[in-house]
Amino acid sequence: MIKFLDLHKINARFDVQLKKEFQQFVDSGYYVLGDGTTVFENNFANYCKTKHCIGVSNGLDALILIFKAYMQLGKLKIGDEVLVPANTYIASIISILEVGLKPIFIEPNLDTFNWEASTIKNHITNKTKAILTVHLYGQLADSEAILKLAQNNKLLLIEDAAQAHGAENEFGKRAGNLSHAAAFSFYPSKNLGALGEAGAITTNDSELAEVILELRNYGSALKYQNVRLGVNNRIDEIQARFLNIKLDYLNVDNERRREIAKQYLSLIKNEKIKLPFYNGSKNHNFHLFVILVENRSKFMEFLLDKGIQTSIHYPKPPHKQKALHMFSKLQLPVTEFIHKNCVSLPINPVLSQEQVLKVITAINTY
Repeated sequence: MIKFLDLHKINARFDVQLKKEFQQFVDSGYYVLGDGTTVFENNFANYCKTKHCIGVSNGLDALILIFKAYMQLGKLKIGDEVLVPANTYIASIISILEVGLKPIFIEPNLDTFNWEASTIKNHITNKTKAILTVHLYGQLADSEAILKLAQNNKLLLIEDAAQAHGAENEFGKRAGNLSHAAAFSFYPSKNLGALGEAGAITTNDSELAEVILELRNYGSALKYQNVRLGVNNRIDEIQARFLNIKLDYLNVDNERRREIAKQYLSLIKNEKIKLPFYNGSKNHNFHLFVILVENRSKFMEFLLDKGIQTSIHYPKPPHKQKALHMFSKLQLPVTEFIHKNCVSLPINPVLSQEQVLKVITAINTY
């Protein structure tokens, strides 16, 4: 059986290092915001080429903290509108609603699954105060054009980079350094995945970073001196240590994902399958390889009979979720088409060449 994602096999490559790091963690006697957190924050900031990285509890909390910090700085207020792709995971929308902001859903490009600056521009009004761009499936959105659009209209630009670790644009700028602030998730299935929950925020804005540092830790920069109404959204020390080990392998793993994607794109020949757009650059880390196919349940059953697991990202768009019933009447046909027909194929750095060819052969016989 070719698993859609074999986390045990992925992490087994680091078994000796992880166990050694865990023992050092236990022996240190320092289990919250210790040296491991500091080292990872510095290393990930250097990796993204940003001034600051703040480790937090998960990707959703990272987004919420960014919005909260901007509200504390007076740059956002309750009721302000935030433009967001309609085709995204529900966490993007939750983060906006959680702090009292209003999401404005915008349709994506059917080929890239991401939105474009030209489409965003048509939705900017005097109520628009921020843009939350999402690098869905690991492919950078129209990064430079969207940043220029935000700057020209004096809007905050925030990246949901939860799936885009290491993706970089044509100018060599990586996800996390394409906006005013960016949120990352290190959920175990991500390209840079922890062994539990973890996230981070990157920014070049020192004032924003200072507020977020306080907010994540009960509103305190110094112990028992609380200057803000904060929360407990700190990254776990052990997860920071684990991530620091795995960060060294991120570029190599991303390249392996791209190699597999290129084989899928060049060798899958089936008119029933719509393959994703990819320009061959590093702007996609292929966190997911998503195709479109009609009657996907039949297609997925066919592959499963061939010993190949697949998945769906995501079966229902945010505006059709019961939790977001207030948006259920929105007409978003492109987004709804994607969510009705999308299927994710196996793609990860531990897939063997034999397995990759098996997937391709099976699809070509569908």
